[in-house]
Amino acid sequence: MKRRPTGALFTVLSFTAALAAITPAGVAHAASFNVKDFGAKGNGTTVDSPAFDKAITAASAAGGGIVEVPSGTYLARTIHLKSNITINLQAGSKIIASGSGMDAPESNPNDKYQDFGHSHFNNALLRGAGVENVSFTGSGVIDGNNKIETGEDIKAGIADKMLSLTLCKNISISGITLRQAGHFAIITNGCDGMKIDKLKVDTGDDRDGINFINSSNIEMSNSTVVASDDAVAFKSDYALGKTFVSENNIVRDTSITSTENNAVQFGSETCGSFRNIQFKNLTIGGASKAGLGIVSMDGATIEKISYENIKLTKTGSPIFLHIGNRGRCPGKPGPGKIRDISFKNVTGTNLTAPKDIPGDPDYASTISGRTDSPTENVTFESVKLTVPGGHPASEASANPPEVSDAYPPRIFGKRPSYGFWIRHAKAIGFVDSVFEFDKTDGRPAILTNDVAGVFVSGTKVERSGGSYDITWQKSSAQQVSDSTTTGGQALRIRTQ
Repeated sequence: MKRRPTGALFTVLSFTAALAAITPAGVAHAASFNVKDFGAKGNGTTVDSPAFDKAITAASAAGGGIVEVPSGTYLARTIHLKSNITINLQAGSKIIASGSGMDAPESNPNDKYQDFGHSHFNNALLRGAGVENVSFTGSGVIDGNNKIETGEDIKAGIADKMLSLTLCKNISISGITLRQAGHFAIITNGCDGMKIDKLKVDTGDDRDGINFINSSNIEMSNSTVVASDDAVAFKSDYALGKTFVSENNIVRDTSITSTENNAVQFGSETCGSFRNIQFKNLTIGGASKAGLGIVSMDGATIEKISYENIKLTKTGSPIFLHIGNRGRCPGKPGPGKIRDISFKNVTGTNLTAPKDIPGDPDYASTISGRTDSPTENVTFESVKLTVPGGHPASEASANPPEVSDAYPPRIFGKRPSYGFWIRHAKAIGFVDSVFEFDKTDGRPAILTNDVAGVFVSGTKVERSGGSYDITWQKSSAQQVSDSTTTGGQALRIRTQ
C-alpha cells in the first residue's frame, strides 16, 4: 500500500468561495466617452494623455462610463485612472509612451526596505491610486515604445513601469497587450480583487512581467506572459508603510516564460505572509533561474500553496524552495517559514537555462530550509522530471554552503544529487513520481541532509552511474515503499 508523509498534510483549499470575491461587478455604464471628442489626435506625435485624462474624469464623474479609444496611435505621458471606468482599446489602437514628461516619483520614507522600482508608483505610463471598479477591455496595445526604463537611476520625467496600481479594488484586465514595459508591465501593491483574462505581456527584453505585491483575491487566466526578469511574482514589501497578508489568489491556464530569471515566483521581497494560493494548468516555457520558486527572505510565512498540472521546459532549476534570513523589513525580522506546499502532475523536460547567466545552466530541484526554521510538509505527487544529467559521481560528495542573505538557485553551487537536494526539512513526500536524466549522471536521484520524515512511495528513479540511487545524510524516519529504478531494479540506498 502506498504511504504518504505523516503529520497534518496540506489539503488544497477549495477556491470556489474565495474566488467569488475576485470577479469585479463592473459598472452600470451610462455613456461612452471617446478620447477624440476630448482632443486626442491618435497620430503618434501629438501628446494625447491630457485628452485621456479629461475623458476619464468625465466618465468617472458621470458615475461610470466607457472611455473609448479608437484605432490610432496615441502618444502619452502619465495617464491618471479614476474609479468606475472602463478603458476600451478598440482594434488597431495603441498607446505609446513618451520619453519625457512623465509624473515624478513620489517621496517614500520607506524606500530603504525595497529597491527604487518597488518604492515609487507615480512614475508610470498608467497610474491608479485607491481606484475601484476599473476595467481594461478590447484588443489594443499599450507599448512602452522603448521609452520606459528598467534601472535604479531613472531621470526625471521618465517612467519605469507601465501600469501601476496601489490600494485598488475590483480591477479587470482582458484582451489587451502590454509590450516593452520597462521594470514592470503591471505592479500592484495593497490591491484587493483583480481579474486578468486573455492578457498578453511581451516584455522579454525589459524586466518583470507582473508583480502582485501585498495583494489578494486575484484570478489570472488564459494569458501569456514573457519577461526577462520575474515573469509572474507574488511579493510583499514595506513600500506602503505596512505589511499585508496576500491570500486567495489563483493563476491558471496560462503560459509563462522568463528568459533570465524566475517564471513563477514568491519573493524575494517577503515582509508579509502568503497563504491559499493556487497555480494550475500552466506552461512554463523558460526560466534561467527557477521555474517554480518560493523564497522567504524577510520573515514571511508562505503556506498552503499548490501547483497542479504544470509543464516545465528550459528551466535552469525546476523547483526551488529556500528560507533565508535577510530581514529587509522594519525590526529586521528573523527567518520565516515555508510549509504545506503541494506539487501534483508536474512534468519537466529540456531543463536547462534558456540564456547564459551567472552560474551553471542547470541545478537539481532544491528544498533548503534552516536549522532554526525547517521547510515543512511538502508533497510531490505524479511529478516527472527529466534532467540533463552528465554530472560526475564526484559531485555526489558536494556540500553546498549555508546561505542566508541571497536567493538565486546558483548560491548553493553544485548539488550532490540530480533529482532533488533537500536540507533542513520535515515531512517530505514523493508519491508516484519519476526522476530521469538525458545523460548518465553519477549522483543519486535524491539526497537529504538533516531531514526528518521522507516518504517515497510508488516512485521510480533512473539508476545513477555512481554507487547509490538515494542518500540519507543525518536524516531520520525515512520510508521507501513500492519504489524501484526505472529499469525495475531495487534502489541502492545509503545512510550516512
